[in-house]
Amino acid sequence: MPAKPPDLDTWLAYPAVRVAHRRESAASPERLWRATQEINLSETRLLGRLIRWRIPGLAREVSFDELFRQQPFTVLCEDDGVLVSGLVGRIWTLRRDYPELVGPDEFQKWSTPGTARVLFANWVEPAEHGGAALRSETRVEGFGPQGRIGLASVRPLIRGFQQLVANDAMAVAVRRAEGG
Repeated sequence: MPAKPPDLDTWLAYPAVRVAHRRESAASPERLWRATQEINLSETRLLGRLIRWRIPGLAREVSFDELFRQQPFTVLCEDDGVLVSGLVGRIWTLRRDYPELVGPDEFQKWSTPGTARVLFANWVEPAEHGGAALRSETRVEGFGPQGRIGLASVRPLIRGFQQLVANDAMAVAVRRAEGG
């Protein structure tokens, strides 16, 4: 498992929006990470439905691990217990308006006016008093006036639903890792 958290500033250093969550488990880091990789969208109630609404065409049974490895996402970096992915586009529209990126370099250089760049990082780390902690961080940056306006329009949605990451997905991972 990772000795240190991923350096997210490498990918998106100055986000306009940053949401971070942490949830501890009595399970080992390896077991918690395995459980995290197995969670399907359908197991996360409202969070899974929201993701499928925002990315039409996703199967209910796709795992979060699969989700973050396929279009519209691009894997930026991965290691034992770490997965960092990104997507770009007009995240505020109801259309699936996410250009396909060739790889991490294209994500890093992305700055098309009227769009946003979104980073999704998930990793596990040893907890201070045994067990493990599951970490999740999302960062968003808008480009140009239209990008900043578009991002401002979805900020209330982010604020209203961001807790589902911890209450739905991370809770399921912890229960699964602990054998529940």
